[in-house]
Amino acid sequence: MNIDELKQKPVAMMTGEELSFLIDSRMATWATEIASLSQRRIYYGIEGIAQIFGCSVPTANRIKKSGVIDDAITQIDRQIVIDGNLALELAKKAGTIRVKGEKTAKENDVH
Repeated sequence: MNIDELKQKPVAMMTGEELSFLIDSRMATWATEIASLSQRRIYYGIEGIAQIFGCSVPTANRIKKSGVIDDAITQIDRQIVIDGNLALELAKKAGTIRVKGEKTAKENDVH
């Protein structure tokens, strides 16, 4: 069965199997969309940056101003939205911001 053909067919003309197939395929799509959204961690404001990095608000403000996590930040007027996972990833790549519980590249080299 082709989903595009079923979408064009009136529901009254569908068999139970066709309707069930169409509903199941849409539910599977929704499940993957919901799973991807639930994996994203969204934070708001300077306080959100402080939560991500486990630091104080003034330190979070310095992190934002440093530009290291700019790609993870969306700012419209005064509203700041941060993708937490991306912010952590960018900070790790830059190596300038230490994430709690992880060693920096310099600490790994010293042995």
